[in-house]
Order: sequence, then C-alpha cells, then structure tokens
Amino acid sequence: MSSERNIARQASTVGQYADLEGKSVFITGGGSGIGAALTEGFIAQGAKVAFVQRSDATDFCDDVKERYGVAPLFIPCDITDVPALKTAMQQAAEENGPLQILVNNAANDQRHRTEDVDEAYWDRSMAINLKAYFFAAQTAISQMKSNGGGAIINFSSVAYMAGMAGFPAYTSSNAAIVSLTQTLAREFGRDGVRVNALAPGMVITPRQMDLWLTDEGISKQLENQCLPQALVPEDVVGSALFLASSASSMMTGQTLVVDGGFAARG
Repeated sequence: MSSERNIARQASTVGQYADLEGKSVFITGGGSGIGAALTEGFIAQGAKVAFVQRSDATDFCDDVKERYGVAPLFIPCDITDVPALKTAMQQAAEENGPLQILVNNAANDQRHRTEDVDEAYWDRSMAINLKAYFFAAQTAISQMKSNGGGAIINFSSVAYMAGMAGFPAYTSSNAAIVSLTQTLAREFGRDGVRVNALAPGMVITPRQMDLWLTDEGISKQLENQCLPQALVPEDVVGSALFLASSASSMMTGQTLVVDGGFAARG
C-alpha cells in the first residue's frame, strides 16, 4: 500500500466533551500543523480559544470562523520572548476569561548533527522547546490556582523514547518536558491543576513534507509502526481533548503516546 494512500485515510473520530464548552483555552503555535487541528478541535467543542504564533494566521482564523461561526483569538507572538508570551496570555485571559486549559504545542524539530551544534543553537532550541513551556505553564498555573484549577497539556514526542538520532537538542527537550510535566503535576495537584504530556509519533504536516519527509521515509516509518497508517494532525486532537476534559479528571503526571505503535515495536 502506498504512503499516499495511508496519508489520505480518514482521520481519527473525535468525541464530544460537554464540559469543554465555554472553557478558556490557550494554545502555543495554534495556527498551523498540529496546532491548527487543536484550535479547530477545541472550537468545535464550544471552547473559547486563543493562540499565539510568529507567522500570520489571519487567513486560518477567517476560515475557522466561516466553518464554525466563531473565530479564535490570534495573538502574534514569538514564544522565546517570555515577557511577550506572558502579555499574550494575559490578553487572552482578559478576552476569554482566566485560562482554564493550556496546550504547550509550539516546537521546532529541525534536524541537526551533534557536531554542528554550538551554544547559540542549543540555547535557541531550548528557548523554543522547553523554556517557553515552563513559563507558559507558570503563567497559566497562577491563573488556574485562583479559579479552581485547570488542565495543562505539554506536547513531547516519541522521538526521545525511541532514541532517535538526527536532532539531539530536540530529543533532549522532549525528555525534559516529560520530567517537567511530572514535577508540575506533583506540585500543583492540590490546587486542582492537572498536568499531562502528549507524545505523538511522526505526524504528517505540510511543514514536515516540505522540509524533510519523503515517500520512502514515510514508508519506512510505517513499517516500524504496529498500525501501518500515517498519523495526521487530527489524530492527536481527540487525545488532547480527553486530557483537557473531566473525562481524565483523575489523570495527571502521565504521558499519553499517540504513535501508531512505533514506540511499542522498539
């Protein structure tokens, strides 16, 4: 079966979570790729969604409004600028109410060789893939503690679980995100704040296809999965909604893997 056919399959079905209606949601990188699917997923549940992204997402917001009757709040922001990120989160709270759900999704999985990494590259990678996660969580938690709790979902990746080569700075941050998730879950559980991680496998997005994925590479990946279909952004939405909803009310400090069984095969 060709990789094109596997990519074109119907995405996972997403259920309804009534308790998400009206919730104030903040998503980093919510205007493209997996982030765009997450934004649409929460909008479809009736949530009030704000998101940040460096690139312009006006057309995406217009498209969402046309299809759902309501547009997400788009706030242009570079998440490595921590004061700007905090300001954006405060703006979102003023528009949609105190944050109840945070989805730390934005990341950069640029391929790189160990010998080519200098201090500047390492620091930039950590600023995007870890530092922004921490300070977004810190800001959200301060709002959640004052309003009865909330849910934080930190996107990691199975790349670090599988010991994948080719982007050591990225996989290092993936592992750190899981540790951060566990620590925050322990520290703020008594405040009603749940913190979980979501670790997707190889998700096919336009960016991935443009930069480094090939039909041959996709076919090889599918051979290493238990389920021989390619993941698309919509495949992780249901899991994110579950982690954000009361359906997972007694789940915290966990990492939910959505990878077609890649990590299970070793």
